[in-house]
Amino acid sequence: MTTTADGTAPAAASSRISAYAWLVFALVFGLMLSNYMSRQVVTVLFPFLKQVWDFSDTQLGSLVSVVALTVGVFTLPVSILVDRYGKVLATTLMALAWGLATVGAGLATGFVFLLVLRILLGIAQAGFGSAGGAVLLGIFPPRLHSTVMGAFLAAGLFGSVIGVVLGGVVASHYGWRAAFFVTGGVALPLAVAFRLLVREAAGAAPAAGSQTVEPRIPLREIMPQVFSAPTAVYIYFACGLQMFTVGAVLAWMPSYLYRYYEMPVAEAGAKAGMLVLISAIGMTLGGAIVDRLSRRAPGRKLLITAAYAAATMSLLLLAFLQTPGTLQFSLIALGMFFSGAHSGPSSAVATAVNDPRIHATVLATVALAISLLGMAPGPFVTGAIADATDLNTAMSVMPVASLLACILFLLAKRTFSKDMARFAAEPGGSLEALEEEVLGVDLHTHESSADVDSRQEN
Repeated sequence: MTTTADGTAPAAASSRISAYAWLVFALVFGLMLSNYMSRQVVTVLFPFLKQVWDFSDTQLGSLVSVVALTVGVFTLPVSILVDRYGKVLATTLMALAWGLATVGAGLATGFVFLLVLRILLGIAQAGFGSAGGAVLLGIFPPRLHSTVMGAFLAAGLFGSVIGVVLGGVVASHYGWRAAFFVTGGVALPLAVAFRLLVREAAGAAPAAGSQTVEPRIPLREIMPQVFSAPTAVYIYFACGLQMFTVGAVLAWMPSYLYRYYEMPVAEAGAKAGMLVLISAIGMTLGGAIVDRLSRRAPGRKLLITAAYAAATMSLLLLAFLQTPGTLQFSLIALGMFFSGAHSGPSSAVATAVNDPRIHATVLATVALAISLLGMAPGPFVTGAIADATDLNTAMSVMPVASLLACILFLLAKRTFSKDMARFAAEPGGSLEALEEEVLGVDLHTHESSADVDSRQEN
């Protein structure tokens, strides 16, 4: 048996999930919460910063935008380093850095000081999503990859809401500096615990009974390999287009509720926050559903993922054809439930058709596509259409991106088997063994890992 680049093949191949795996999941989930708490807390502190230093709205907005920009610029280079030099060590250093940068923001003496710390925050967070995801993929068996990745990515949305709520409460009682101290301080003990409790596997000696860990991929070959599987390329574009819809809804729903429902700003913000939480729940459950229904049929993963995109398009299109009211908001909420459900399955498949040694880089490419094709242009294009027509029309047009995502997921389904077969030529490998690993199914008995667990327990 050959270890993966993470050295985690023995754990991943086991049909039982160890307590260690769930401990790692809890720590990575907690770090993802901390990541987005640190990133978003500044938004609720805008009134305090404006009062203290009379910052302009442009300056305040730049404190948010500079983090997204820095993360986008550094995601790929940092993730390549993560793949080469160790995911556990990198995750620890990143968490310590973003925690200290956030705590340091509580000591800021002016705009430049605060802006520099926000840039450092973005650099520190650039590779965490890909590193944390790769750690989980290496520890959990493939039959749970969609589930754990969906829950991991959903933690970002939960963290965004928690950061705003917790930051507002702390700032109201103890001042804005304390809000930075508290949210940044959450990362520090988690980072220390992660380093002490999680084994650093990358570059480690091979486990007993295993062969030598495969050598690192040369730097010049990494990006060609990331784009070598058509399935993965389809998924990169599909994820970006699906998040175009999500980004547009999240950005414009407060304004939509204010204009068409005549809600006060605070209430509109709270309703929009509820939609974020619904989307996070959909991310978690969507991955679990895919893992459950595709256990014996690999193609179903992408078929169900395409169905999620189609449901998003249909529900949101139907919603914005309704007059404002309970029915419309309910349809929007249901559409948002399906909008992020693709996240776990698509990430799992994109990594499954690529070399384990570049999993962090593959996940970083997914994140970059989401940023460049989805979260960045979605709000802007929707606003431009709204200027030319009206906001309701713009929101009605926006779900077309999810239809395109659905088509791309279906195209990915057509190439999935062929791309998986690329690994069958590796020494000691076979297509049948690979499919058993990906599906968690014994192809001779047609028993899934869950079936084996149940039979052994009985």
